[in-house]
Order: sequence, then structure tokens, then C-alpha cells
Amino acid sequence: MENILLAVDGTKLNMNTVDFACYIAKLTQSTLNCFLIENLAGENKPVLKQLYALPYVETITTTDIPENKERVKSCDQNIALFEEACTNRGVNHHVHIDKFARVKDVIAESRFADIIIVDPALSFNDEREAVPTKFVRDILAEAECPVLIAPYSFDGVKEILFTYDGSKSAAFAIKQFAHLFPSLKGNKITVLQVDEDKDEQTRENDKLKRLMRAHFSDVDYKHLQGKASDELFGYLLEKENVFVILGAYGRSTLSNLFKHSTADLLVKTVNLPFFIAHI
Repeated sequence: MENILLAVDGTKLNMNTVDFACYIAKLTQSTLNCFLIENLAGENKPVLKQLYALPYVETITTTDIPENKERVKSCDQNIALFEEACTNRGVNHHVHIDKFARVKDVIAESRFADIIIVDPALSFNDEREAVPTKFVRDILAEAECPVLIAPYSFDGVKEILFTYDGSKSAAFAIKQFAHLFPSLKGNKITVLQVDEDKDEQTRENDKLKRLMRAHFSDVDYKHLQGKASDELFGYLLEKENVFVILGAYGRSTLSNLFKHSTADLLVKTVNLPFFIAHI
């Protein structure tokens, strides 16, 4: 991995997310590209005025708005904090400033990134939102690279947990993670499968094991019985220092993961990093 994209609110910089992003960048020897969103009010537009009875056009810029001047000042201070954090950790970094909070701009940047890191609470809505926010869910749905949801706090990685539901997205997520994080292959590796029907276990276990052997030397396989989302939540609730890999939009475990209250509770309650990839 070479190019990490970190999307942040320039006026409310979450240093826990920055610390986590720096850890990932240092681990993979990647450049950390901060996509800092100012979320300015209004837009640049021409306004017709008159001087000595003669009409002329003047462009009213977003920076002319008093509210935006405070936002820009706050963003400048947070840029300095971000750059200091990266420099202190020896992380190569770059800052790109985007004036408006538009998901399409983040998606456009994701096309050229290896991975995007985001705080699950990232939002530009004045009202309080559930976690993950709509802004984050939209990124998850449309991102053109894997998404890494940052934990609320972080203290290293001891175990890699792959969730597998038999879908092509789950297999794709395994391969993506293996290619992007080769330095974590020596950690404890676990594959978790959840079977909702006791008479029908996930098929292609031999093929799955062959895939895992190609990338990892020692793998532990676990099976749970019950509703996939509930079992996953219960299994992860007490876990620490675990890196969770999900194949989004699969046919069972993760088919609508970020559309239901169980999933919202999972991301809100479980303090773990979630790597999410879909085809």
C-alpha cells in the first residue's frame, strides 16, 4: 500500500482518528493524504452591482461570509495539528483542502487511493446523528477503494478477524486486506463464519482454506449458529486489539450491515477498526 486517504472535518479534527491513521501509514510505509473538508456556507457567485449608475459584476466569495472566516481559521489550526502529528511520527503526509462537504468529492478522491480511513461519527449535519452517520454510510456504499472505519481509541493489533459469509465480496475483502497489509500476516488469524440455518453450513470451505493458506501460515476457523448480525455483535462485543475484515453487501452476514440498528450498535459500541471492501 502506498496511498492512504483520510477524510476529516477541518473544524472538528478527531485526534484519535489521526493517531490511528498515522499508525496505519507507518505500518504500511504509506503516504497519508488528508482530505480536509472546510464545509463553508454559501458558494462563490457573481453579483450585479452599480457604481455611479454604471452596472458591474463583483464575485462574492465564500470567504467573505463572517461564519466562514472562523471556519477557515479553525481549519488552519487543525492543519497545523495534523502536520505536527504526522511529523512527530515520521509519517509522509499531504493535505488537500475541500471547501464543501460533498460525498461525491470524497468518492472522486477514493478512486486514486489504496484505502480510505474515516471516523464513523463524521458528519456535517447540524443535528445529532446515529453512528455510522449518513455521510459515512454513503462513503461505504460508493467508495472506489476499501474503507477503514477508525476505532474510538486504539492500542495496537493482536488478531485479524475475517468474517466470511460465502459471498464474492467476503472473498474479495480477504484478498484486498492480504495485499494491502502484508506486515500483519504474522498476527493471529481467525476466520469467523455464521450459519443461520443449522442444516446449511457455508459451502466451499476447502476453497476458502486454500485461499487462506495462500496468504497466511496459521489460521483458526470458528463457526457460530444463529442470526448473523446478532452473533457477530455478541462475538465482537468483548474483543480488544482485533482488526475486523468485512465484505460489504454480501448475501447474509453483511448484506445490509449498515442499514439496521444492530449494525449501528456494532460500530457505535465495539471499539475496533473495521476494514470493509466490496466489489
